[in-house]
Amino acid sequence: MREAGTLFGLQFLRFVHQVFGRWLVSFCLLPTVAYFVLFRPATRRSSAEFLAAHYQQYPDYWRQPPKLWDTCKHLYVFAQTVVDKLLSWCVDIDVDQFIIEHPERIEALMEDTRGQLIIGSHMGNLEYCRGFMHRYRNKTINILVHDKHSQNYNTMMQKLNPDSRLNVFQVDDFDIPTMLTIKAKIDAGEWVFIAGDRSPLSGGERTVPVEFLGKTAYLPIGPYMLAKGLGCPVKLMFSYCDYYAPDKPVHFEVVAFAERVTLDRKHREQQIQQYAQSFAQALEQQCAKAPYQWFNFYDFWAETAA
Repeated sequence: MREAGTLFGLQFLRFVHQVFGRWLVSFCLLPTVAYFVLFRPATRRSSAEFLAAHYQQYPDYWRQPPKLWDTCKHLYVFAQTVVDKLLSWCVDIDVDQFIIEHPERIEALMEDTRGQLIIGSHMGNLEYCRGFMHRYRNKTINILVHDKHSQNYNTMMQKLNPDSRLNVFQVDDFDIPTMLTIKAKIDAGEWVFIAGDRSPLSGGERTVPVEFLGKTAYLPIGPYMLAKGLGCPVKLMFSYCDYYAPDKPVHFEVVAFAERVTLDRKHREQQIQQYAQSFAQALEQQCAKAPYQWFNFYDFWAETAA
């Protein structure tokens, strides 16, 4: 999907933040949310579908079944996250704002000099953690993305901080030389980030079925094929900001996934499915705590019907 915003709009929000602060930026986001609710029916439906699935699995989280107001809250949190992604590269990050789940895991990860493959998701704000790690923990982060459809956003990121586009690789250009470059970075002790919750550009043929929120979804096999090729430890990383709490804490968690992903020819499909299911379970555990932080605004379960 092409981005709906304009470069001028992003620049305007940056100006508002510089002059008036975050409170007015938050107010300016309300018309944007109204636009998506009124004129982007696919986004509105996908939000409602996800929130309804969450309600079916975790009714204790809700006082009542989610309604249109909850979709508005969902999209408002997404808008706040986009702002934070921009600001995380141009303003100082308050490290005290982070709530580290299982800090011993973070310490072990930081002390490990080996290269790591980090599987993330479009739940919460992983970009916030990339900026945090790059600027404050002196870790080199390489990120595999497909964001050519977001040129305005990328241009704005580049203007705010040229480092924000360092070591960014487009997955649609992922050829053998790129793979060798990534392998060299892993061998040098760097980290590689990849998302595990979006269907690949090639479509559903390179996906496997998993159970997610009580329904069958299709997740990409790419992260696990990449992990096998890199031969490095694999971690999961999750982060989200509680925008409705007074001090807006950022929750951050690392989950051990595999010391090494192994696949054999005879059982490869079954093994990949097991890895993908493990990721789906970890992702659902995060979504159970913070449903408004889910930012896959398309028909996530569409491949089931196909």
